[in-house]
Amino acid sequence: MDIEGRNILVLGGAGMVGSAVARGLIEHHPARLVLAARRGARAEAAVADLGQEYPDSGTELIGVGGDVFLRAEAQAGGRAQVLNDPPRRKQAINDIYAPLDDEIIGESLLAGLILGHAEPLNNIAADIVVDCMNTASALSYQDVYSTARGALAELSSGAADGIAAETAERLLASLYIPQLVRHLQLLLEAMRRAGTRAYVKVGTSGSGGMGLNIPYTHGEERPSRLVLSKSAVAGAQSLLTFLMARTPGGPDIVKEVKPSALIGWRDIGFGTVSRGGAPIPVFDCPMDQAVSSDDPASMVARGAFGVATGDELTGVYIDTGENGVFTADEFATITALGQMEMVTPEEIADAVVREIIGANTGLDIVAALDGSIMGPTYRGGALRSVALRKLRALEAEHGKSIAFEMLGPPRLSKLLFEVHILHRHSDRIEVLLACPAKELASAAEALIERDAELRRHILSIGLPILLTGGRRLLRGPEIKSGDAYHGWVDLTAGNMAQWQARLGQIKALIAEERIGAASSRHDRVQLPSRTWADDDRFEIGDVAAWIFTHEDRGMRGKR
Repeated sequence: MDIEGRNILVLGGAGMVGSAVARGLIEHHPARLVLAARRGARAEAAVADLGQEYPDSGTELIGVGGDVFLRAEAQAGGRAQVLNDPPRRKQAINDIYAPLDDEIIGESLLAGLILGHAEPLNNIAADIVVDCMNTASALSYQDVYSTARGALAELSSGAADGIAAETAERLLASLYIPQLVRHLQLLLEAMRRAGTRAYVKVGTSGSGGMGLNIPYTHGEERPSRLVLSKSAVAGAQSLLTFLMARTPGGPDIVKEVKPSALIGWRDIGFGTVSRGGAPIPVFDCPMDQAVSSDDPASMVARGAFGVATGDELTGVYIDTGENGVFTADEFATITALGQMEMVTPEEIADAVVREIIGANTGLDIVAALDGSIMGPTYRGGALRSVALRKLRALEAEHGKSIAFEMLGPPRLSKLLFEVHILHRHSDRIEVLLACPAKELASAAEALIERDAELRRHILSIGLPILLTGGRRLLRGPEIKSGDAYHGWVDLTAGNMAQWQARLGQIKALIAEERIGAASSRHDRVQLPSRTWADDDRFEIGDVAAWIFTHEDRGMRGKR
C-alpha cells in the first residue's frame, strides 16, 4: 500500500516503538500523522520532537491524548476516577458487556480517533492504523487477582449479603477477556466505518520471549501470574487479529509484528528516578530503629516505617519505556545472552513500515498463522458428500431432521425450518415465486396445524412459531430468542415475501453462473448450481448457507 498522501493514526504514538514507527512513516510523506497517547502532554511532546526532526516533511502532525479503553467524555480523571464514581462505573461495565451498538461506538475514544470524530481531527478518518499500544499490559496490569482476593475476603467474612455491589462491579470491570473482546469489536467496527485500508499491530509475547520459567516477576510466585496473564491476553489478541484478517469488509491489510525480547532504549542519563510517573522518595532507617523480623506487625508490606529524608532517588539510568528505568547492572542482567536479550525500536518500526508498503519481512505472525494452520482439505470436501449421502439415506428411512439447535445461532434453526416449510409446499423455486405470499403463509400455517411432529420438533428446541396474523405464538417451555428475526419460525405473509425475494436472487444467480458454466469463473462452494436441476429444485442447507454468506455477510474470508 502506498503511504504517501494517506491519513495515518499511530496508537501509542508517543511510546518508544510508536515514535520510531512515526519516524519511519513520515519519510514516506503521509498527508497526516496522528500520534495518540494515554497522556496528552506526551503526545504533544512526541509531535514536537517529530516536527523538529522533520521540519520540511509537509505532513500534518497532530498529538491526541486519552485512554482508548474509556469513553471520550470520561478522560478527565482516568480509569481510577471512573471506578470510584458509581454511575460512571456502571456505565463503563455496560460499555464492556452490553451488545455493541451505535451509542457505545459513538462515545468511544478509540472509535473517535479512527473515524476522526475526536478533537482536533476534523472528521478526517484514518486510512492506516498502526497499533503500538501494549494492550496486553494495559489490561493485565489492572490485576484481577487483587480484586478477586478482595471479593474472596468479603465472602469469607460471612456477610449475609455476600460481597458488596461495588466489589462485584470492580471485579467485572477488571476481567481481561471481555475488555479485550470489546476493544477488538470497537476497533474493527470503527475501521469498517472509516474505510481504513490497513491495520498493523505491534504485539508482545508478554515475557520478553522467555518461557514459563521466566525469572522476572512482580514480587509474586514464579512464574508470575501477572506476567502469564499478560502473555495470555497478548495471545488472545493475536488470534482475534488473525480472525480480523479473515473478516470480509474489514481492512484489506491486517498484520501483526510480535517482538519477543526487551525493547530498548529510549534514553540514557542521570537524574531523578520515577515510578508510575512520580519520583521515588528516599527513606532511611537508623540502626537503633531496627524492627523485629519475628513481629508480624513489623512485617506488613506497607506501614509507617523508616524516616523520610525529603530527598528523591537519583542515579544513572537507562529508560526502556514500558518496562521502566534500569541501572546499568539491571540492564546488563535482563539483556544478557540467555535472558530476554534485546531488539531495538527501529528494527520493529522498519518491519511495520515494510509490511504496510507490501515488502516481505517474514515477521508478520498473521501470515505465519495462515501458513501453519490446517484449513479445509480436499479429502474433507470429498468425504462431505459421502456423509451427506448417508444422512439423506437415513432420512429417507426414518424421516427428515431439520435442526437440533446445537450448532447455533437460533437464526440458523429458524431459517432451516422456514426453508423446509417452503420446500414442503414445493421444491421448485419457480412455483414458490408464482404463489402469492398470503397463500404461502396460509399453506405454511396449515402445514404446522396438521403436522404435529414438525410442530413439536420446532417448539421442543426453543423456537416459537409466529402465526400468520403476526400477533399469536405457538411456544414451548423455552424461547431461545426474543424476536422473529433472530429465532422465531415466522409464518407471516411479510416473511414469505422476503423468502420469495431471496429465492428470486438465488434463481438470478444460478442463471448468471450457468452462462459461464464451462469455466472456473464462478465460486460454487456456497451455491453449487451445477447440482441444482434444470427445473430449479433447491436444497434446504444450500439456501441457508447462501443467506449466511450473502445476506448476513458471513462468508469465510480465507481457506
